[in-house]
Amino acid sequence: MRGTIKIVMVLCLLATALRSQEKSTPMKAVQRLNHAPVNTEVLQVYLPRPTRVNLKNGLTVLVLGRHKLPTITAMLWIKTGALNDPKELPGLASFTADMLQEGTSKLTSEQISQELDSIGAELNAEAQFGPGVSRITASGLTDSADRLMELMSDVVINPSFPESELQEYKKRRQPQLEEERSDPGFLVREKFYRAVYQGFPASVVSPSAQSLSAVRTEDLRRYHDKYFVPDNAILGMAGDLTIDQAKALAEKFFGASHWQTAAPSGTSLPPIDAPNAKKIYLIDRPGSVQTEIMVGNVALKRIDPEYVPLRVLNRVLGATFASRLFLNLREEKGYTYGAYSGITANIYPGVFAARTEVRNEVTDGSMHELLRELSRIRDEPVPQEELEESSRSIVADFALSLEQTEELLEDWMTVEYYGLPTNYWDRYPDEVGKVTPEKIQQIARKYIDLDHLQIVCVGDGKQIRDVLQKYGPIEVIDTDGNPVEGLGAKARSHTD
Repeated sequence: MRGTIKIVMVLCLLATALRSQEKSTPMKAVQRLNHAPVNTEVLQVYLPRPTRVNLKNGLTVLVLGRHKLPTITAMLWIKTGALNDPKELPGLASFTADMLQEGTSKLTSEQISQELDSIGAELNAEAQFGPGVSRITASGLTDSADRLMELMSDVVINPSFPESELQEYKKRRQPQLEEERSDPGFLVREKFYRAVYQGFPASVVSPSAQSLSAVRTEDLRRYHDKYFVPDNAILGMAGDLTIDQAKALAEKFFGASHWQTAAPSGTSLPPIDAPNAKKIYLIDRPGSVQTEIMVGNVALKRIDPEYVPLRVLNRVLGATFASRLFLNLREEKGYTYGAYSGITANIYPGVFAARTEVRNEVTDGSMHELLRELSRIRDEPVPQEELEESSRSIVADFALSLEQTEELLEDWMTVEYYGLPTNYWDRYPDEVGKVTPEKIQQIARKYIDLDHLQIVCVGDGKQIRDVLQKYGPIEVIDTDGNPVEGLGAKARSHTD
C-alpha cells in the first residue's frame, strides 16, 4: 500500500513539473513536427473510370459503378447559374433552383416530400453564387432507383412554380437575407468580391431584397425553359448498378421522350476589368469588438496548368491548421482562433484570398503579420521539407476523398464540365509531387499581386481606422456601402 502511494506521489510531482515547464516555455522555443512518419514516395492513387454515354437529345451521361453499398447517387449539372442572372434580378438562378421541388405538373411539394420519405431518399437543388452551374443531386437505395430517378426527372423537367409556393418561399427567404446583412463574415465577402471583380457578374454574392420581392413565376419559367435543356446539361450516376442499368434509367427518365432537344443557352461572360491599385475598404460597424479581414486578388481559371501548383502554394500558406498563417497568427501570436487562405477557380478566373477575424486591439499586428506572410512566400523559397509535407497531405486527402461516392462522381463531372484531359486525376498525384520551391515562388509572384491587393475589413471604424491607414489608401463605408462621414481621413503611407 505504501509503495502504491509513493508511486502516485511521484507521478503527481512529475505531472506538476511538466505543466510548469509547459507554461514557462515560449512559443518560439517549441519545435513543431506537424507530421507523422510517412513514405517520401508519391502516393499512388488509382481512380475507377466512368463510362460516357451521349443520349439522342444531346444529354451527356457519366456512369460509374461502385458496388460496396446498395446505394445510388445521381447528379445533374445544368451549365448555367448565377453568372447568367439579369443585372436587375440578382438571384434568379438561385430562386429557380430552390423552387424546383415546390411542385410539378404531376405532384405538389408535399407529395414530392412524401414520395422521397417513402423510399428513404434525398433530393436537393441549388445554384450557388460563383459557380457557373445549377446542381440537382439525388441519392437513395438501389432498389428504389427507378422511382428516385423519376422524381428527379419530374422536378427538373416539369416544375410548375406555383404562385402560392413562391409567396411562401419569399416569406422564408426574406429573414435570411436580413440576417446576412448583420453578419460581418458576409459583409467582408460581399465587398471583397465587388472590389476584385468590379462590374463582372461574379462580383455579386447574394440576392438582393429587392430582387426577391420583384421575382415572379413568369421569370422562373422563362429562366428554366431557356437554360434547363438536355444539350446544356451533364448527368452523372454512380453506385451499385451496371452500365446497362444506368443507361436504361437515363434514357427512360431523361431521354428524348421526356426531355426535348433545344438550342443550348450557355454562359457568355464579359471580360474582367483590369485590377485596381491596392486599396483598403473599411466597413464601419460601430460596437464591433472584432475585425474581420479579407485580402486578395483575381487569380486563374480552373483549366489553367498552374492551378495545381497554386493549390500546393495555398496548402503551404493557409489551407489548414498546419499552414503558415494559422501557425503564425494563432499559434505564435495568439491573435485569432484561425487564419486561412483559399483559392477559387471556375470557367472564369477565380480569386486568391486570405482571411482572419481578430480582436480590435490586435488588428495592427494581424495586418502586419498577414501581409508579411504574403510577402514572405513571394520572396523566400519554401524549404523542401515543408513543401514535401504539404504535397503529401494534398495527395493523402485526395486519396481519402475517393472513398466517398459523391466526391468521386463530382471529380469526374468536373473533368467533363471543364473539358479537362481524361487522365487528369490519374496524373494529379504526380503533378502535385512535381511542384518545386522555385515554382511556388514563381506563381506566388504572379498570383499574389501585392500592388493590386484588395483589402476589406469589417469593424468599429473609430477603433481601427487609424491602424488600417498605415497599410494603404482607405475608403470608409457603412454596411450598405454608403460613405461614412468623418471617418474617411486621408491615408498615410505604410512605413513598416
